[in-house]
Amino acid sequence: MAEVLTLGEIMLRLSTKENRLACTDELLAHYGGGEANVAISLANFGHQAYFASKVPDNALGLAVKRHLNRFGVHTDFLLFGGQRLGIYFLEQGVGIKAANVIYDRAFSSFSQMAANEWERMDLFAGIDLFHLSGITPALSPAWLELLIKLMQEAKSRGVKISFDINFRGKLWSQAQAAEALKQILPYVDYLSAGRLDAKYLLGIKHAELLPLEQCYQEMQRLYPNIQVIYSTNRTILSAKHNQLQGTLYYQNAYYESKVIDIPEIVDRVGGGDAYSAGILHGLLSECEPQAIVDFATAASALKHMVYGDCNQFTLEEVQAYLKNDSSKMNR
Repeated sequence: MAEVLTLGEIMLRLSTKENRLACTDELLAHYGGGEANVAISLANFGHQAYFASKVPDNALGLAVKRHLNRFGVHTDFLLFGGQRLGIYFLEQGVGIKAANVIYDRAFSSFSQMAANEWERMDLFAGIDLFHLSGITPALSPAWLELLIKLMQEAKSRGVKISFDINFRGKLWSQAQAAEALKQILPYVDYLSAGRLDAKYLLGIKHAELLPLEQCYQEMQRLYPNIQVIYSTNRTILSAKHNQLQGTLYYQNAYYESKVIDIPEIVDRVGGGDAYSAGILHGLLSECEPQAIVDFATAASALKHMVYGDCNQFTLEEVQAYLKNDSSKMNR
């Protein structure tokens, strides 16, 4: 199995069950962040996963470390210091009501980093893949500059770079993201991006009218260095009932999974991260493209069945789901 480094902010998530945030007297606590979620999934799939971040030197920071270690993620590059851990509040969607998120991440330990505090560490020794997302450069101009320097170092060491655009309108504008991506994407090998990213962030005209395969081809035309592009198609029937299909553009060919019906969603947060991890696992394991997209879609669907941000299913459990009718009892 491969050695993977992911880097990003991890936060405390406080979520309601079904009440409104303004009315609840009970919140469920979890830890999560896109890059941390990917690291956990890859560790569950048997890879050596390392997570780089910064958390406060207090009980919450220690809880983050224990959360990661519990799932087998190495925390050699988890720094301690700074003011606080970022928090986000999640009001769960119910029926026709969509979920809502409120961020409280100002002055968090990770977001306030302005220089490479891993300079004395060898972040990329033995690393096969470096995974990042668009959330990190959205935190500050300093983080955009630092992210590019880290990507340059990774490329100089022969490390593949995976990037999830993961646009967050509450962190920056489409124009700001588009300008940053012009600096980031020339270093990327594997890209998580969909039709809306193509239209609003990459400037591909009429992307909403193009077949997804053609959108991917246009992205690759803009950035020939990108070897793999992937995303999911989600049909939302209600907050608790979705249908999911995975797509993959690899070796100049387009692949898609069957549509998976998810009728009783427990928690959809982190479903995209589970899909990214499934794609990366398949690439790192040199699987056939159709097997890669099928596995990733199954991993994402299973994530919808557990509370919290991270996927808690092993490689064997995802494979078993693919082979068997999930309604059957596993005896």
